[in-house]
Amino acid sequence: MYYKVITYGCQMNVHESEKLAGMLEDMGYTPCPEGVDPDVVVFNTCCIRDTAERRALGNIGVLKGLKKQKPDLIIAVVGCMPQQAGTAETIKQKYPYVDIILGTRNIYLLKGEIERVLSARERANAKRYRSSDVTLPENYLDIDASTPTLRSSYPNAWINIIYGCNNFCTYCIVPYVRGREISRDMKSVLDEVRACVDMGYKEITLLGQNVNSYGNDLSSDVSFSKLLREIDKIEGKFRVRFMTSHPKDLTDEVIEAMAISSKICNNLHLPIQSGSDKVLKDMNRRYDREKYFSLIQKLLAAMPDIGITTDIMVGFPTESEQDFEDTLDVVRRVRFSNAFTFIYSPRRGTPAASMPQIPYAVKQARIDRLIKEQNAITKQLSDLYTGGVYEILAEDVAPKYQNKICGRTDSGRLVTFDGDEKDVGKFFDVKITASRSASLFGERVN
Repeated sequence: MYYKVITYGCQMNVHESEKLAGMLEDMGYTPCPEGVDPDVVVFNTCCIRDTAERRALGNIGVLKGLKKQKPDLIIAVVGCMPQQAGTAETIKQKYPYVDIILGTRNIYLLKGEIERVLSARERANAKRYRSSDVTLPENYLDIDASTPTLRSSYPNAWINIIYGCNNFCTYCIVPYVRGREISRDMKSVLDEVRACVDMGYKEITLLGQNVNSYGNDLSSDVSFSKLLREIDKIEGKFRVRFMTSHPKDLTDEVIEAMAISSKICNNLHLPIQSGSDKVLKDMNRRYDREKYFSLIQKLLAAMPDIGITTDIMVGFPTESEQDFEDTLDVVRRVRFSNAFTFIYSPRRGTPAASMPQIPYAVKQARIDRLIKEQNAITKQLSDLYTGGVYEILAEDVAPKYQNKICGRTDSGRLVTFDGDEKDVGKFFDVKITASRSASLFGERVN
């Protein structure tokens, strides 16, 4: 019996797909080989932008034909998309061949729901079993801790430290589909980090919609900076990264913990979204340009070699041409290592969706200018690495080059160099010999 998990969206979804796979393998299913029709298909969905949602719905629609050919196929749609108000009912009506619908904090139910589908099929004249659950259980942390996980991102291990979001940015659907913030107990996080290190994982990535909020709902002596310091004490050769940080919650203590650590990478993803104070206020981001610049200065003072990346949204409903120029000004002044840029798309149920929208052609023209500006900066920064020697953790076989592997510098830059599959998970000193946009190329040193 074969399964296939199709994942959309962020690293949180990638890790939750590892839990979905863990449950399926616990039931005796195995990954579906190429050219073979699966027995269970799970769509782990995203709704942060319209493109992700439409892509998922399109691929769910494609399975209608396979379901006719193979009526025993079980189809589940889980995660953020069905968690939106009314979406689960819409999926049930428009995609009647979908068997199971589960929200963001209900994926742990997958095993039981599949068993109910199979049980109904075994009973003579039984009505077909379909289920939908998008509740947000209060005891989610206890439930999640017992969910089996099939880690598939070696040498990296994803570890959730906080779930949900309390920020309610006016453009963002996440607080509505992920619920309020819930921090994991610090001991359970530290135990999971130790277990992953003992199993041979060389990079730990801490996950949360806003990792800087970790501990705010726990006792007063728990904080993200303290968690980082405690992780740094764990024995073994490994790296630590985390995402995502909200600028309004990035503290001096977190910056200090990063700077003095031997394990926490000098690499930070710090979304700015817009360089305009007016737009930031309309977005309900709760910081301004000067606050952001102040954080950048503190980060560079503490870690001169830090790689800083960001998210930038173009075309928010109230963004004027001058507002967009303010964003370009921030990009030029900060000089991000890389920027993840995207066009604003309205999300039903958020305040920004009811605002007058900017024409798509204007948004497209702006993002083209932004990408051109950032690409030039990224290339200039890449050139500075040439001739230097950096410690690289080999993460994977290079997909576009034969007899090459790839990994990242401490600051997050991707490097391609000689090696093969047996080298994945090892550290190498690599001399950078060439750069190409955001990518670096090098050769091993001894």
